[in-house]
Amino acid sequence: MAEEKRQFPTEMVNLPSKGVLYPKESSISKGEIEVKYMTAKEEDILTSQNLIRKGIVIDKLLESLVVDESINLDDILIGDKNALMVASRVLGYGKDYQFELNCPACGERNTDNVDLTKLGEKSIDHSHLKGGKNEFDFELPTSKRKITYKLLTQSDEREIDAELKALKKISGGSNVDPEITTRLKRAIVSVDGKSDTAYVNSFVDNEFLSRDSLAFRNHLLEITPDVDMNYLFTCELCDFDQEVTVPMTVQFFWPSAKR
Repeated sequence: MAEEKRQFPTEMVNLPSKGVLYPKESSISKGEIEVKYMTAKEEDILTSQNLIRKGIVIDKLLESLVVDESINLDDILIGDKNALMVASRVLGYGKDYQFELNCPACGERNTDNVDLTKLGEKSIDHSHLKGGKNEFDFELPTSKRKITYKLLTQSDEREIDAELKALKKISGGSNVDPEITTRLKRAIVSVDGKSDTAYVNSFVDNEFLSRDSLAFRNHLLEITPDVDMNYLFTCELCDFDQEVTVPMTVQFFWPSAKR
């Protein structure tokens, strides 16, 4: 099957993580993944209402595009997955991504365009690495508790989504959204050297000071390898400018979407 994919043009995609957080025996540890150009077959995947409803359309798309079938995409870090998504879009429909967004200052609806090949990259911060694997140490600034954490993978994200849906059903439509605590419990491996899941969960629910939670989440944003999806927006009407995040709309993978 891999050889069939190589019948089409392919490109190597550099990963923001540089591959340093994957096992040495994994081909991902080389820091790059080979993907093929999109074809009409992948457009069938993108427009599959069944896959869209299940929320797995992007996962199935990447499975179809990645050449090395020994790669388990569930093990891919979220930042590396984002790099694959951007590269796949560029190879499929070109580098120019046009979208609409409202000006944060005056509310004017703007049409903007971003060259996806000019997006920056947040590389791995080696200073926080623990033993060359996906584990990092962080001391909480207020409580001085010491936590060990990991960066989330595609598999983690899928399990978080499933857990949040289950919690929503159990709560009977409660207005409280437990996304922050659910993500923290998934990311934190141990607290003060204690890795028992029940202990970690209890810490997050009952002892994790809000100041420390915010500091930790900001730290995660700073050190997580990823595609930098920010760009400088300038309003066509009022000239207000501000760095904003490129919105991920249906046009990202379906630029000519006219139903």
